[in-house]
Amino acid sequence: MKQIFTLLISFIVFSSCAQTKEEPVRGTWITNVASEALRSEKNIKEAVTLCKQKGLNNIYVVVWNGGVTMYPSKVVESYIGIKQHPIYNGFDPIKSIIEEGHKQGIKVHAWFEFGFSYAYKDTTKVWSQKYPHWVGRNSKGELLNKNGFYWWSAMHPQVQQFMKELVLEIVTNYDVDGVQGDDRLPAMPAEGGYDSATLALYKQQTGKEAPADYKEPAWLQWKADQLSTFGKALYSEVKSKKPGCIVSWAPSIYPWSKENYLQDWPAWLKGGYADYVMPQLYRYNIDAYEKVLKELNEQVTPEQKKKVFPGLLTSLGDGYLVKPAMLQQMIQLNRKYGFEGECLFYFECLRKLDKIY
Repeated sequence: MKQIFTLLISFIVFSSCAQTKEEPVRGTWITNVASEALRSEKNIKEAVTLCKQKGLNNIYVVVWNGGVTMYPSKVVESYIGIKQHPIYNGFDPIKSIIEEGHKQGIKVHAWFEFGFSYAYKDTTKVWSQKYPHWVGRNSKGELLNKNGFYWWSAMHPQVQQFMKELVLEIVTNYDVDGVQGDDRLPAMPAEGGYDSATLALYKQQTGKEAPADYKEPAWLQWKADQLSTFGKALYSEVKSKKPGCIVSWAPSIYPWSKENYLQDWPAWLKGGYADYVMPQLYRYNIDAYEKVLKELNEQVTPEQKKKVFPGLLTSLGDGYLVKPAMLQQMIQLNRKYGFEGECLFYFECLRKLDKIY
């Protein structure tokens, strides 16, 4: 009788585990740029409902963009005196979207879109005025700027401390299902590393002066390793605060990601500090998409593939919208190569596409 009881308990536990198995990600990114989705309770409810109607189960909502937060942040306020993006005027869209998402059975992740960047096309931002020693530098000693984005030195210990505080603030104060960094977290343009703090750290660890060529292999790998170390530490701190919180990364495609933004994300998967990776396979035609998907397929092991969900370019604020046939082809190709889900950039495409799944 005791044996039968034990077997019954084992069966129940096994069944429970099977039922709570994570669903593959079918997600989208919700931005505060070229979108009104976060501007009011009404807009948020409509946005979440639309995600549900289109068959999505995960939302990645921007919380950090343009050097300010979408939610009221005591951390940012303590650094620069600005508590929240003024457009929200005290309304907390992050609290609202988490609550609405959970009501409708959708997971909500805090997406730190700006990462280690502090400004876009503006060098007069309060961050550079208050913390000039944080700014990144290229080999000429100029401010680290790429594609209009100005970057901190991602290796500076104070910069890393700020980012940890920011992420842990969300994890501690919000019922969020996960946190996510993208092609700016952990990241830095490879041209960087020539600020005094990073140069001193490189000399201390290697006994060498940094080469003038920012692409020199050993120097580039060292910089990438510093960011991987930060990613691992951040992962551990999030898990220590909230073990069930999903830590995901949405980097650029590899090896371009490492060569240009120091993101050696296969090492993150191998090292066990990535619950999900969502590489940005952003392409405008199906042949180009299949090419990068094949490359991704070769870069991850069958076991790792369960944690990898391609990022698809579906719309842009400039008016680009993916053709419905191409979206279906991309999803079909993902399944063909064994990827069980994907994430759409970005949410506004859902208003114009009849069918996702």
